[in-house]
Amino acid sequence: MAQQLVLQRSPAAFAGVTAYAASHPGEAAAAAELAIGHAYMLDRRYEEAENAFRQANLHGAALDDYADYLQAEAAVQGHRPQDAIPLLQNFADRHPGSLFDPSAPVLLANAFVATNNPAAAIALLQPLQNEPQGSHTDFRLALAKAYQANGNSTQAATLYRALYLQDPLSPEAASAKNQMIAMNIPLTAAERKQHADAMFNAKQYVVAEEEYRSLQKDDNDLSPSDRDALDIYAAVCDLRLKKLSRSDVEHLPVTGDDSAALKMYLQSELARNVGDTDGHDVIVQQLMDHYPQSRWLEEALYSGGNMYLIRQDDAKATTDYLALVQHFPHSTYAPSAHWHAAWLNYRMRNYPEAARLMDEQIVNYPSGVEIPGALYWRGRLYEDVEHNPAQALNYYNTLNATYVNSYYAILAREQTATIGQQTAVAPAPALSSVRSVEDPELTDVLPENDPHLIKARLLANAALNEYIRPEIQLSETSSQWGALAEAEIYESFGENTRALQAMKRSKIPFFALAVDEVPMAYWQLVFPRPYWNQLEDDSRSNGLDPYLVAALIRQESEFNPNAVSRMNAYGLMQLLPSVGKSIARKDGVRHFSTSELLDPSVNLRLGTQDLRKSIDRYDGKVEYALAGYNAGDSPVHQWMASNNYKDIAEWVESIPYTETREYVQGIIRNRELYRAVYGRHESSNKTATAVAEPIPHS
Repeated sequence: MAQQLVLQRSPAAFAGVTAYAASHPGEAAAAAELAIGHAYMLDRRYEEAENAFRQANLHGAALDDYADYLQAEAAVQGHRPQDAIPLLQNFADRHPGSLFDPSAPVLLANAFVATNNPAAAIALLQPLQNEPQGSHTDFRLALAKAYQANGNSTQAATLYRALYLQDPLSPEAASAKNQMIAMNIPLTAAERKQHADAMFNAKQYVVAEEEYRSLQKDDNDLSPSDRDALDIYAAVCDLRLKKLSRSDVEHLPVTGDDSAALKMYLQSELARNVGDTDGHDVIVQQLMDHYPQSRWLEEALYSGGNMYLIRQDDAKATTDYLALVQHFPHSTYAPSAHWHAAWLNYRMRNYPEAARLMDEQIVNYPSGVEIPGALYWRGRLYEDVEHNPAQALNYYNTLNATYVNSYYAILAREQTATIGQQTAVAPAPALSSVRSVEDPELTDVLPENDPHLIKARLLANAALNEYIRPEIQLSETSSQWGALAEAEIYESFGENTRALQAMKRSKIPFFALAVDEVPMAYWQLVFPRPYWNQLEDDSRSNGLDPYLVAALIRQESEFNPNAVSRMNAYGLMQLLPSVGKSIARKDGVRHFSTSELLDPSVNLRLGTQDLRKSIDRYDGKVEYALAGYNAGDSPVHQWMASNNYKDIAEWVESIPYTETREYVQGIIRNRELYRAVYGRHESSNKTATAVAEPIPHS
């Protein structure tokens, strides 16, 4: 009922939870009153919220800190700060270890300021400045407001300016800017430019462009060259927003600083967009000649490499990627660019260079996501080209030991089975750089008497979902069981998607741990099986592996039956309305509504038929069908056209769209993990190494 109240907040929903509170004394009533107060807060009915939280405090004891803090919050937001002060004074003494202990002083300081007592706010916050909460943006904003209200505009301005410039994406940054305007405290041109740059780097292009234009318009002290540069900075925002034309760039001013490099980058991108590869290459070469250390050369090289990768011009893509690595070895793009160069050398059958680059990848970028692929394909080179199966096994074994549940480890086990026993040889030097993942200490036995777990469950009953995870994390032992507890709380309410997301957020390295190294309860939550009976029936009736279907749903919708994507795909299997309607018509359904795709039974029935047809279109090749499911059939046929792949794994690795490549690999990997967790021989096949089957290709 509490969850329904949060969603609907109708009179009937309020009445239902109110009746529950009246008929269930103690902690249950307290949780219900918290739910009512929370719903009132969402509707900004602060006085009613304050009263509900007060009632929660009267009924139970376990959540008294929540009742006090949330009641104080309602009082402050409802313009009754005097009601908040007694609730917040000595809060930590009354509620030691509470989640709100760090934030209570901030709320109390705001209440003091609102009651015209800024000196009390300053006296409260100043001693805490060097404590951990002193670095929080809400703390710094509260202290700045207290200084401002107390007449100390200099210290207030210092704090406001730091918030605006150092934490530009925080909500407090906008408040700081407004306060500086109210105090008539101007920012320098350099500071305004710094903030605009931060917005650009955060991909807030609309805001960044507005700030560049505003600075150019408002600051009369800017030099002509500065104004010209701002024109170009605003233009790159237009490029990102897809509203920049070649004519726009031609009319940009000519400059002599790094903004000239930016203008050239814009020209290269527009050339790329219209397919003018020769023009693109000329501009990139000019950038390299005149601005060899510019960020915009770095951007242009990576963009050029990606362009040629998609165009399947492997030689030119490799040239751009290697140039980026050479000029910018510490770039965030460097690991990806280096790996692309290594792989494309493999595809061009330049095997010695591919081998060198793959080992270099392992040594130079040992923490990169590319390492499992580098280990696998370097092993393949040892096996297929250098005819050194023993060294290939060293790479496969390292991969299997370090990334046991990765897509590449599954492939490596298939190769290991093919090679068989070999006389051991010393591991190649590059393998010493591979970093093992620390095995976390996890338990599936929850500490039922832990006060934070008890409170988390009560919070779930009150639909205060945002507090569940932080409350659990307050327990000193939560690293051993917290993720499981949070996920099980959601699962108990039928929230399978939230349970899965909780496991993903936990950062437990599932893909680096063998199945028997993690309690089975964790695996069953991170690879759930809701709607399993129908999923299995529909899969079998269409000749599909149910674990493949489950893996696809996990990737597509995380088992959220109400999911609707930005591409207008619906439900568990993310079907387009046109696809659903077409299949339903063939099934004899005359009047089909798009909303029916949100019904799990309908979505599974139609979705499994659609997947079967897709696999059949590709002669049973699951990987092709999955790629088509993500990217569409036209790109897949284009990628298949060269027809010079040794095997399906090489084709998958060559998919130029990162999203599609990772999508296919992820579903294949997850299918194998579903088999490992739920397979019929689970009892006798406990480790991922033992249970993993070769990937069927047809």
